[in-house]
Amino acid sequence: MKIRFLSIAEQELDDAVAWYNSQAAELGTEFLDELDRTVRRSLYFPLACPEIEPGLRRCLLARFPYGLIYGIDDETIVVVAVAHLHREPRYWADRI
Repeated sequence: MKIRFLSIAEQELDDAVAWYNSQAAELGTEFLDELDRTVRRSLYFPLACPEIEPGLRRCLLARFPYGLIYGIDDETIVVVAVAHLHREPRYWADRI
């Protein structure tokens, strides 16, 4: 399987890394490491995470309050959002 991030999801990722780096040295890198583990888990087991909307799944990051919102299109996982879980729910719904 391949993975593709929507450009707005990439921006969310960049914003989160910048914010964590502003909080503590190397915290942004730790966030990226955790996101990488979550992405790999989604690639190896794409159907393991719960479906939260028809055709969309959410895989939670272990250490940070974020979820990877994604859909599956043939052999590609399409990341719709790198969503902060304590903010406005379903703000990403209009992206599908």
